[in-house]
Amino acid sequence: MKKGLLVSALGMAIVMSAGTTWAASKIDGKVTNDSKVEQAANIAIGENNKAAVGSVSIKNSQVGKTGVVTNKSTVKQAANIAIGKGNEANMGSINLKNAKVDGKLTNTSDVKQAANIAIGENNKANMGSVNMTGGSIGKTGVVTNKSTVEQAANIAIGKGNTANMGSINMTNAKVDGKLTNTSTVKQAANIAIGENNKANMGSVNMTGGSIGKTGVVTNKSTVEQAANIAIGKGNTANMGSINMTHAKVDGKVTNTSTVKQAANIAIGENNTANMGSVNLKNATVGKTGVIINKSDVKQAANIAIGKGNEASMGSVQVE
Repeated sequence: MKKGLLVSALGMAIVMSAGTTWAASKIDGKVTNDSKVEQAANIAIGENNKAAVGSVSIKNSQVGKTGVVTNKSTVKQAANIAIGKGNEANMGSINLKNAKVDGKLTNTSDVKQAANIAIGENNKANMGSVNMTGGSIGKTGVVTNKSTVEQAANIAIGKGNTANMGSINMTNAKVDGKLTNTSTVKQAANIAIGENNKANMGSVNMTGGSIGKTGVVTNKSTVEQAANIAIGKGNTANMGSINMTHAKVDGKVTNTSTVKQAANIAIGENNTANMGSVNLKNATVGKTGVIINKSDVKQAANIAIGKGNEASMGSVQVE
């Protein structure tokens, strides 16, 4: 009897999802997703699965100049979990793939007492984040992420995993408009454990792509009583930072971070721990490019332990 109840409960948890998805569509009007999730579990187990709670996903689509996409999610006492290989766990997030944004896209998430977990290989755990792969934000495009995370855990465990909390993450994207990340993180843990993992808290992360002359990227993060940890080999832990790899900057990039009573730790081999920093690796800052870093760090620890590790606090790093 107990076994039957457990199987039934697990089955309900696997199919339960509060989110909206568009594929190969054009949005010129107004689309709003307003979700409240309490005492719930959203689980994807196996290979290439996706678990979404209070999220919006746009793939191969266009948000026109008059288009407005809004995601408002309130998540309390909930678990969002992806276990296996190539899985994604999204909680209170907007995910864009090969999308073009010329209008307004806003993600507002309030996450309390929740767990967002990806376990296995090449998994992604996103909490209160905007994630963009390919595509572009045009001159008239405005992408805003506002996230409040309290008493929550965002965890990626295994190999090649990424844990994002209150962050904007871009891969091979082009930004000519305005992109803003405002995150408040309190009493929370953002952890990546294993090999080649990334733990990002209140950060903007850009791999490839470009920020054009008219592009403006702003990161404002307030982190209090929080832990951002990467443990293993080749891991990266970022807290209140802007991180760019193989990117070109011709516009304006500003990072403003306030960190209090927090720990940012990378332990193992070839790990990197960044707190309230701007980090550029194999990136180009053009003649019109402007990069500004303003950080206020109090009662905080930024630690790198092991071999070939780097710990940066309130710094600008260019490699």
